Amino acid sequence: MKAPAYIIYAILSAFFAALVPIFGKLGLRDVDSTVATVVRAFIMFVFLLLVALSTGKTNTTGLDYRSLFLITLSGLAGALSWLFYFMAIKNGRTTAVIAIDKTSVALAIVLAWLVLREEMNAKTAVGALLIVIGAILVSL
Repeated sequence: MKAPAYIIYAILSAFFAALVPIFGKLGLRDVDSTVATVVRAFIMFVFLLLVALSTGKTNTTGLDYRSLFLITLSGLAGALSWLFYFMAIKNGRTTAVIAIDKTSVALAIVLAWLVLREEMNAKTAVGALLIVIGAILVSL
């Protein structure tokens, strides 16, 4: 039995959404978060540039090629997440898509542990597992 397209789109949406905080965290080491957000969210560039200018968050010190590359990856991951999210919403049951998309929280927790070497304790692991179980229950 072949999985409906919206399930695949929703899983891809969750995967790419999980990459956003990982690449963002890696790219933000020495970069102002407002400047990084403007770079990552190019589609909202005009609005975010106005926010950055109005709050004085325009200092680009530390925005080297590595940081720019990682912030760019974060932006691409976010764009792919939304692309697959709307494809899933259009083609499938909205509540199922929303639930599956929210597994990105659990995926990001695991990626933060693997990539960023953040602490993974029993409470965090059980919480992430419950998110996944909840998403499965809602999407069935």
